[in-house]
Amino acid sequence: EKSAGNSIILVLGGAKESLDARPSNEYILTLKNRKGFVKIGLANGASLVPVFSFGENDLFDQVPNPQGSKIRKIQIKIQKRLGYATPFFRGRGIFQYAVGFLPNRHAIDTYVGEPIHLPRLARDKITPEIVDKYHGEYMEALKRLFDTYKGKHGNADATIRYVNDNE
Repeated sequence: EKSAGNSIILVLGGAKESLDARPSNEYILTLKNRKGFVKIGLANGASLVPVFSFGENDLFDQVPNPQGSKIRKIQIKIQKRLGYATPFFRGRGIFQYAVGFLPNRHAIDTYVGEPIHLPRLARDKITPEIVDKYHGEYMEALKRLFDTYKGKHGNADATIRYVNDNE
């Protein structure tokens, strides 16, 4: 008898990535050195499914906080102490659209790519080379998914830039 199975979602970018989320033609994804999800997938024989949502970064405007800036350093200190990021953002109000904490009205379209099926491996058989192989495949699949649909969202020139936690 075949069971229905289980699904789980892991949000890969998390707190670090939220500090780079803003309306832009460049999508900065904190994924380069995030490989734990691949190890979990290999240990359980799960599939990695690339998913990308257009429009999320357009919900709020964020105070400029480039890497190395004073404000970014403060945000990182707060994140280390509290365990979550504190993006300084501006949305819209209830009765006006100039300033507030509500998200701006903007559609979010989510696309799901083809799954990358992983073998089930014992933990002692999961090598850095195997993890790197599937991690690379995932990043390529996510970029293909992004490139396939970015034009549909008026962002034909948009790019993805993968960064490390500390970039």
